[in-house]
Amino acid sequence: MEKSESGSPIYRYSKEQKNEFVGPLGESSIEEISDHIEKYVGTIDMVFHELISEQVHIDVHWVKPTKEKPFHTLVTSGMSDKPMKTPEEIQGLEFAELSICLPPEWKLSEIEFKDESNYWPVSWLKTIARFPHEYNTWMSYGHTIPNGDPATPLANNTKLNTILLMPSIVFQDEFQTLKLDGKSINFYTMIPLYTDEVNLKMKKGVEALFDGFDKHGVNDIVRLDRPNTAKRKKFFGLF
Repeated sequence: MEKSESGSPIYRYSKEQKNEFVGPLGESSIEEISDHIEKYVGTIDMVFHELISEQVHIDVHWVKPTKEKPFHTLVTSGMSDKPMKTPEEIQGLEFAELSICLPPEWKLSEIEFKDESNYWPVSWLKTIARFPHEYNTWMSYGHTIPNGDPATPLANNTKLNTILLMPSIVFQDEFQTLKLDGKSINFYTMIPLYTDEVNLKMKKGVEALFDGFDKHGVNDIVRLDRPNTAKRKKFFGLF
């Protein structure tokens, strides 16, 4: 198996590897997930439902900004309807859901979603949530998913081009896991990265990003023009 310099495996997929179309069986844990969101994130104001679903039916739950949490939060349900195909040595990570936090000025109406620069967070939540079921693989902490190969910007108003999955930074630890009879659902937040940050992660591991994240205040809340935490400074002169 191909590995990065840090020793982490690199998975590559082609359209030929994709499973045949299979319709979803229905959302088995939607009520429990909804209760979990409302307990630890806030009141669900709206749910973006899919009209056509493949493998699993992905809903996106929208919690609007409040005084205590001045940002939008989007959380999936449906990804955990089927177990992911984790490596034999990995236990307890077969079920997952995803979230992302957006600044209060983010445009989230149906009309504004026609602009990909507004819609990509929803699109990526659905894409990544469905991906492990389409390709018999898994998603977990530290995994990165580029926007193409080579990676291109997620939208025309940012240079961020890759999604990193991590436990939430802005929500309490109790939000990270929902334990149900027969399964435990892990929640991961989507953090967009720059190419330099991806390269650092591939070279030294995801933990190498944390000092830069702390220095620049990088967390769940997307900032399209945030500083590149891994960009090397250029020095001029003679040594």
